[in-house]
Amino acid sequence: MNRFKLFPALAMAALAALPYGHAQAQTTLNVATAGDQNMVDYVNNYLAPRFEKMNPGVKVRAVGTGPGDAGSQKIYEKLSAQQKAGTTAWDIDVAVIHQRGAATMVGEKLLMPYRSQVNVDKLVTRDTATNALGANVDGYVLPMFHSQIAFAYNPEVVKAPPKSFAELAEWVKKNPKQFGYNGVKGGMSGVGFVMGWVSANAGIGEKLEKGPYDPGQKAAIEKSLGSLKEFNQYVVMTPGNAGTLDMLNRGEIAMGPVWVDMFYTWQADGKLNPKVKLSLPSPGLPGQPMYYVIPAKAANAQLAKKFVELAESPEVQAEGIVKQFNWYPGIDPQHVQSKLDAASWNKLFTDISPSDLARYGRPFPLSEYFTDIVEGYERVVLK
Repeated sequence: MNRFKLFPALAMAALAALPYGHAQAQTTLNVATAGDQNMVDYVNNYLAPRFEKMNPGVKVRAVGTGPGDAGSQKIYEKLSAQQKAGTTAWDIDVAVIHQRGAATMVGEKLLMPYRSQVNVDKLVTRDTATNALGANVDGYVLPMFHSQIAFAYNPEVVKAPPKSFAELAEWVKKNPKQFGYNGVKGGMSGVGFVMGWVSANAGIGEKLEKGPYDPGQKAAIEKSLGSLKEFNQYVVMTPGNAGTLDMLNRGEIAMGPVWVDMFYTWQADGKLNPKVKLSLPSPGLPGQPMYYVIPAKAANAQLAKKFVELAESPEVQAEGIVKQFNWYPGIDPQHVQSKLDAASWNKLFTDISPSDLARYGRPFPLSEYFTDIVEGYERVVLK
C-alpha cells in the first residue's frame, strides 16, 4: 500500500497532466490517489467502469501520486496552489490520501465537509473517520479501507499466542529467537510493533494517539524503549515486512508482526504456510486507513459524492476491497458480511473478529510522538 519510495518527478507529471478544462461534451471525473500502482489500477479497472455505466457521459480518470505520505503531499501541493491562485473550479474531484495529509488539508480548508451529504455516512462508526493522528477530520473523510498490523504465528509452535505485550515479554524469554520483527528502518510492520510496545508500556497510550503533543513525555517514551532493548535480546531482527513473512514460512521464527493484507496475499499465492494464523494483542497494534476526500472547490462535486457513494457501498467494499485486495473494509464490517460468501468472510475475520479489530486496531501516534519514538529507538535501543 504505502511501503515503497516515491518518484517525485513522475508524481508531479501525473498531477500536471490533469486537465484544467471541463468544457468537453464528455465530463471527466478526475481522481488523484496516493499509494502504490494497485490503487490507480483499482480505480481505473474496477471502480471506473461501474461508475461510468451508472453515469452515461462521464469518464473517470485516475492518476497516482506515489506511495506513502509523500504521495499525499503531492496532492496537497496541487490543491494549495489552486487555492492560493484563486482558482474557482479545482481539477481534482476526488482524492485518496493518508491520515497525515488529511489532517493538513482539513486544517488549511482544502477539503469539502461532504460526509453528511452522502448516503453511506452512517455505515462508518470507527474513530478513524473522525480522528486522523490527533486532528479532527470529522465530516471531511470516509475511509476507503483499513490496513492493520497483527501478530502472525505458527500454531504448531505457539500453542497459545500471547494476549498482551506483557505476556509477549515473558513468552520470548521462554522461547528465545522465536519472535522476529524488523525494527524501525526495515518497514512499517516493525515500526508499528515499536509504536504498540511504547503505547502498552509508557502509560500514555491515549495521549500518544489523541494529543495534545507534550515534549515532556519523552522521558516516559524512552523508559519504555529501555525495556524494549532488553526484549530485543531474545528476538530476531528480520529484513523487512516481507522478510518477517519469509522467515515465518521457513520456520526460522514462530511469530512476528505483519501487515494483514500482505499476510493473506502471501497465503493466497502459496508463499506462506496455510497453517499460520493471526492475533491482535492488548492494548493493540496500529493500522491506518486511506481516505476518500473531495477538494473544497472540486469542479464536479456532485459527481464526486456519487462516486464515493459507489466506492463505499457494501457491494463494492465486499467485492473490491475485501476480495480483491484482502484489506479490511472502510465501512463497518457488519455492513459487508451479507455481501460476502462465507469463505471470504471467514478468511478475513476468523482469526481477528470485527470486535477484536474495533477494540485492538489502534491508530499510529501523532506525528510528533511518532518522530520521538523513532528517534528514541535509535538512541536508546540501538546504542
